Amino acid sequence: MAADGGRRPVVLGVDATAPESAAVVWAADEAGMRGLPLRLVHAVEPMEANLRGFDESHRHRRLRERGDEALAKALALVRDRRPEVDAAAVLADDHPAPALCEESRHAELVVLGSRRMSRLEELLSSYSVAVPLAAQSDCPVVVVRESGHGTTDRPFVVAGFDASPESRAALDVAADLAARRGARLRVVQVWNPPLLHSGDRERHLAELDRVLAEALAARAADHPAQTLSHQTVPGHPVEELAKASEQALAVVVGRRGHGGFTGMRLGSVPHGLLHHAHCPVVVVPPPEGTGEQPV
Repeated sequence: MAADGGRRPVVLGVDATAPESAAVVWAADEAGMRGLPLRLVHAVEPMEANLRGFDESHRHRRLRERGDEALAKALALVRDRRPEVDAAAVLADDHPAPALCEESRHAELVVLGSRRMSRLEELLSSYSVAVPLAAQSDCPVVVVRESGHGTTDRPFVVAGFDASPESRAALDVAADLAARRGARLRVVQVWNPPLLHSGDRERHLAELDRVLAEALAARAADHPAQTLSHQTVPGHPVEELAKASEQALAVVVGRRGHGGFTGMRLGSVPHGLLHHAHCPVVVVPPPEGTGEQPV
C-alpha cells in the first residue's frame, strides 16, 4: 500500500559506505519538490547457517548496526536539507536489489547511488544493485553518480527518443522532471544511418523529425511554458546520449530489454548509460500493457 494516505513515496536506497552521498541529496530534493514522503531503505542480507564455525549471527548483528548508523546519517542529512519532507528509515532483512524491487511496487521512483562497477564486477558481485533494480523496477529508477554532477542543479534534462512506447514514457518522465526543476528539456533522437541514396536519406530523416515533432506537440499542453529543443543525430545511442548528458541534470531513457539476464532485460542503451553518462541516469519501465522488446 502507498504510504501517507495513498501518496507514493520517493524511495532511497542507502549505502552503508556512502550514507551522505549525492543520491541522498537528489532524493531529498525530489521528494521536497514533489511534496511526497521519503522512505530511506537499507537492506541487510539475511543471516545464513554458520559455515566452518564462523559466527554468522555476530556478523549479521554488526551489519545491522552499520545499516542503522548509515540510515541515521542519511536521515540527518535529509532533515537538514529538506526539513519539510516527511522522511522515515527502514532496515530490511533482504538482499539489496530484491528489497528495492519490492519497494518499487508502491513507489513514485527509486533513487540510489552508483559505484560504477565494471560489467564483470556487476556479474560477480552481490553488491550490484543498479542494474538488477533498473531492469526489474515497477517505477522509474534514478542512478546518481557518487562524484561529478549529482548534487548541482543543471539547466537541462536530456530525454532519449526512438518513437517506441518506452521512449514516449521516458519523454513524459523527462518533461515532468525538467518542469519541476525549472530546467529546459532537450530531446535527442539517435539513428544509425542506413545505406540509402541521398534522396531516400533525406526523406527518412524528415519522417523521423515528423514523428518526434508530433510526440512533442502531444505533450506541450502539459508543460506549455517549458523551453525545449530537439535534434536527430546519426551515431550510436549510448555514445550520443552520453555526449548529450554532459552538464545535464539527468538523462532519461526507457527500458526495452527482454527476459533473461538482468543486463539483457535492462536493454543495451540504459545499461551502457549507467557506465558512460556524465550525470544521473533515469530508467523508465515500459507502460502498462506493453511487452518488453529486445534492443
